[in-house]
Amino acid sequence: MMPMPRLRLASGLLLACLSLAAAAAPQHALTLYDEPPKYSADFKHFDYVNPDAPKGGTFRQSSFGSFDSLNPFINKGVAADNISSIYDTLMRASLDEPFTEYGLVAERIEKAPDNSWVRFYLRPQARFHDGHPMRADDVVFSFEALTKQGAPLYRQYYSDVAEVIAEDPLRVLFRFKHTNNRELPLILGQLPVLPKHWYAERDFTRGNLEIPLGSGPYKVAEVKAGRSIRYERVKDYWAKDLPINRGQFNFDAMTFDAYRDTAVALQALKAGQFDYGLEVSAKNWATAYNVPAVRDGRLIKEELPNGNPVGMQGFIFNLRKPVFQDIRVRQALSLLLDFEWTNKQLFNGAYTRTGSYFENSEMAAKGLPSADELKVLEPLRGKVPEQVFDQAFHNPVSDASGMIREQQRKAYQLLTEAGWKIENDKMVDAQGKPVSIEFLLAQTEFERVLLPFKRNLADLGIDLSIRRVDVSQYVTRLRSRDFDMIVGGFPQSNSPGNEQREFWTSAAADNPGSRNFIGLRDPAIDQLVEELINAESRQSLIAHTRALDRVLLWGYYVIPNWHIKTWRVAYWNHLGHPKVSPKYDIGLDTWWIKPDVTPAVSEAPATPAAEAN
Repeated sequence: MMPMPRLRLASGLLLACLSLAAAAAPQHALTLYDEPPKYSADFKHFDYVNPDAPKGGTFRQSSFGSFDSLNPFINKGVAADNISSIYDTLMRASLDEPFTEYGLVAERIEKAPDNSWVRFYLRPQARFHDGHPMRADDVVFSFEALTKQGAPLYRQYYSDVAEVIAEDPLRVLFRFKHTNNRELPLILGQLPVLPKHWYAERDFTRGNLEIPLGSGPYKVAEVKAGRSIRYERVKDYWAKDLPINRGQFNFDAMTFDAYRDTAVALQALKAGQFDYGLEVSAKNWATAYNVPAVRDGRLIKEELPNGNPVGMQGFIFNLRKPVFQDIRVRQALSLLLDFEWTNKQLFNGAYTRTGSYFENSEMAAKGLPSADELKVLEPLRGKVPEQVFDQAFHNPVSDASGMIREQQRKAYQLLTEAGWKIENDKMVDAQGKPVSIEFLLAQTEFERVLLPFKRNLADLGIDLSIRRVDVSQYVTRLRSRDFDMIVGGFPQSNSPGNEQREFWTSAAADNPGSRNFIGLRDPAIDQLVEELINAESRQSLIAHTRALDRVLLWGYYVIPNWHIKTWRVAYWNHLGHPKVSPKYDIGLDTWWIKPDVTPAVSEAPATPAAEAN
């Protein structure tokens, strides 16, 4: 190469330096692929809020089950609902963008051009509820406490962080082990900032009901162990005037009363004992709200559009159990769920069968794989089901008559191929052991959904026992992986990333805090997850997500359930919400109490223990 003239060389170096400086300039927001955020640095408020929403009133909600801890960061006990509202994070995501975060505790964020580090510049005015300033040492403490003493999921979530450094009181630097994890700076933005000085005299790993010190818009005001919790708005909240908070956190108080029975909670809502409910039962939505309060408009039923991927809810097989390790067994059992009959008879036709782990998004695998998907999948040929390459996955479809003989015949054939057979009208496995499956359940209302499935299994001599336990026992058994099958979900965002390790990877299989309920230990899936996380563009992310989706579907790891594309909410008319709802959330933090409307019941009486618990 010919030597470059000195002037051109100098100007080239100058341009390179300017380019580097521009790439690393501190920003008010971060996006996944460095595209411009929706809201500029001088924005006044989010579009989905009422910036002049009135403050005041008490917002009363129910919670399911009970609680015995105010520490949501450890793998012990059951934390109280909404306890995260007392903590501020470094950044906060907007609710009308796929994945953009804006500075909260961090005023500005600086990211390395090669994605090898991220630096957060803290706001000088940030402080905890006791007036103590929030500083870089608190951020370092929070990260180390969560990754070393917190629930195991944090170690996995932040595993690509090499070190965290408090450069000065208002600057904290995170260095990364690798440079290809584009999501990591945003994940670190979700880090809750915990008070180092408060924990200096306390055991971080202890779960109890001591009221913790926070920094967020609410603080814990009253706790009735296992029964209720009350939060009060922090009137001098340090961040109340920031643009990302304007029009939000409008209730003076929020209460959560614990109910062990959702049917009782529904009656309490209709009686005006609390203000709002998210209805998850299609039957209830269709039939249980035929009351005078709904007819005269005092209790409002509304369906809000849900722009999120709905993820996958399903009957989950625990592959740690030998009975489910043969894919033919899992496929056979999947054939025995008659969704069409269930939807018609139990759900009033309200649901759509879920056919993807990323349903309701462009990331869902549909039809045959595209060329981009095949490029991802081809190196895994022979390591993943062959159908992935040349077949589209479809759930079985019945005629809704309740008779699924063809599906049962196919299921029986698969089971015999797996070495199972009928002896004395009972199905026995390849070792000659009678097949009995326990379905662990915490929700009363799901029993009616499982009973037809149980009958279909019984027709093939398979015993399905439905074991319902209370929430605390359910959580304990879930963490210890002490179950055969459960109904569970794998929620998804518009930008899947590091959380996929928690769902599917071998490293998470024995992690009691992970969501790898299936017990997956598959090197091919591990590879797909890492490639997805390291995708360099939105197009690449979509291809990798669809490829992962196909492998999961053809593995028959869950029996897919159903979904709707709206949130069904019921609320009393003294509540108001903005005309424009956020695309990706219900946005309860933007709601308010109407000062000119009297609540149905001004203050809920104490709920009797027999009803609440």
